[in-house]
Amino acid sequence: MPHSFSIVEVIQLMLAPGLMISACGLLLLGLNNKYSLVVNRIRILNEEKRRFVNKAAEKDFSYEENVRLESISRQISALSFRVKLVRNSVLSYTIAVALFVVTSLLIGMQYLFDFQSLSYLITIIFLVGMLSVLIGVIYAAQETIKGYEIIRLEVKSEE
Repeated sequence: MPHSFSIVEVIQLMLAPGLMISACGLLLLGLNNKYSLVVNRIRILNEEKRRFVNKAAEKDFSYEENVRLESISRQISALSFRVKLVRNSVLSYTIAVALFVVTSLLIGMQYLFDFQSLSYLITIIFLVGMLSVLIGVIYAAQETIKGYEIIRLEVKSEE
């Protein structure tokens, strides 16, 4: 069975998608941690909001309590949007990992079965995987900006 690549060249070709899988794994690890923190913050704010609502049945709110309740509502809304950005980023990285795995498998199949016609498909799948990583990075950047805006809301409500 004739092969146009040596096994060493095939392994080298398969390393690029493998490195991207590893890089996406690190990004996913950080995002999963961020996702947990944001979800936990939403739960804490919802609990505080429930306490305010229960308290409302007993008496009228002071100005400070009204300001805090409004701040909590805005933060929950902003955090909900932030969770969606994290979710989109995680999905983009996960899709990228799948595409890089497919790329590696196709490189191996190309070597084993001498399918030279797979070269274009392999390149396209790898590039779509890289595009998916870029989309994930954009979502992560938007999430970071949104996180900063939420902190500004919190600080502003305490002034």
